[in-house]
Amino acid sequence: MRIGTPLSPSAFRVMLLGSGELGKEVVIELQRLGVEVIAVDRYENAPAQQVAHRAHVIAMTDAKALRALVEKERPHLIVPEIEAIATDELARIEADGLAEVIPTARATQLTMNREGIRRLAAEELGLKTSPYAFASTAAELKEAIEAGIGFPCFVKPVMSSSGKGQSLLKGPDDIQPAWDYAMAGGRVEAPRVIVEGLVDFDYEITQLTVRAKGASGEVETHFCEAVGHRQVKGDYVESWQPQQMSEKALLASRDIAGKVTAALGGRGIFGVELFVKGDEVWFSEVSPRPHDTGLVTLITQYQSEFALHARAILGLPVTVDMISSGASAVIYGGLEEKGIAFEGVDKALSLPGTDIRLFGKPESFERRRMGVALARAADAEEARKIAKQAADAVKPVSGPVSGTK
Repeated sequence: MRIGTPLSPSAFRVMLLGSGELGKEVVIELQRLGVEVIAVDRYENAPAQQVAHRAHVIAMTDAKALRALVEKERPHLIVPEIEAIATDELARIEADGLAEVIPTARATQLTMNREGIRRLAAEELGLKTSPYAFASTAAELKEAIEAGIGFPCFVKPVMSSSGKGQSLLKGPDDIQPAWDYAMAGGRVEAPRVIVEGLVDFDYEITQLTVRAKGASGEVETHFCEAVGHRQVKGDYVESWQPQQMSEKALLASRDIAGKVTAALGGRGIFGVELFVKGDEVWFSEVSPRPHDTGLVTLITQYQSEFALHARAILGLPVTVDMISSGASAVIYGGLEEKGIAFEGVDKALSLPGTDIRLFGKPESFERRRMGVALARAADAEEARKIAKQAADAVKPVSGPVSGTK
C-alpha cells in the first residue's frame, strides 16, 4: 500500500458517498493517514464535507450524476455511507475499473436493501431470523400479516436508515398508517416494505466485525467486544460496550457475523445487528460501514470503528483491543431551525471520563441526532449513567454565539 501526498499527483483519493456524522469521523481518520478525501452528499455543508479536501452536492440516486462525478474525481476507493445511492451504477463503475467500491459493489447492492440482505442471511446462509415477508402494496402487507406473520409485527421500508419509516403494528387498524409512514420514510420511490414477526429477545447487540489484511496479505476477520444498545422507534438513543452475555451467545453472535461478512466479502468494518435471548441469537441486519451504535468505540477502543474502517479499507493492520468500558448517549436537536448553538458543554465535560462530539449539522430538528456524549467508567452500567448525565447537560439554543466568557 502506497499513500501519497494529498492535493498532488501522488495522492491516494477516497470518495465518500454520504457525509453524515459517521462519515465525518472516517474522513478525520483518513486525513490523519495522508489520504485525499472527497465528500459527497445531497445537501451542502454536511458534517463530513466540513473536514474533507473537497465536497460535492448531487442526488446520489442519479446514476448519470454519480458516474460523471466519479469520472471527474477519479477516486481510488468509493466508500458508501448511506443507503440512498444508485448501487447498480456503482457495480458498473467497479466493473469498468473506474474505482474499487468498499467493501464491494455486490455487498453494497445487497445491504442497501433489506430484502437483499435478508434473503442472503435466511435463504442462502440459513441463519436464524425473525419470520418475515415483503410487500409492495398495503393490500400485500395485509395479506402477509394474515398469512402467518401475525400481530404484533414491525414494518420497515426496504431502504431506509436510522429507524425512518419503521412502525410497530398491534392490530389491523395499524396497517394503512404503517404503510403510509413507511412510504414517507423510505430512501427510494419504489414502494416496498419488509414485515417482520416479533422476536422475544432479552437485548440487542451490534457485533462490529472488521475484515482487514493480515500479516500474510490475506483478509482476516476481527471482532470487537459486543456493543449493547437501546432503540426508540428503531432509532438508537444509547449504546455501551461491552454488553454482558453468555459465552455461548457471544460465540454464536460471532459465528453469525463471520458468516454474513464473509459472504459479502471485501474489506472494512461491518455493523451486524443481532437479537439475543439467553444463549439464542437471531440475525437482524448488517451495515457494511461504521454503525451509529459504534460511536461508543470513540472512548472505549484504541482504534475506534472509524479508525478500523479507514485502516482496513487501505489494507493496513488493525487492532480491536479495548481501553475501557464505556457508553454513548445521543444529544438531540430539540429545535426546528438552522444554525443552532449549544450550551452546557462545559458542564458535560466536567463529569469524570467524558467526551463530547457535536456533529455540526447545518439544520436541527427536534429528534435529529446533533451530537453524542461519551463516557468511560469501571463498568458499562456506570458509564451509561455518566453518558446520560453528560447528554442531558448539553442544551440546544437559538441565536448566535457571543463568546466564551
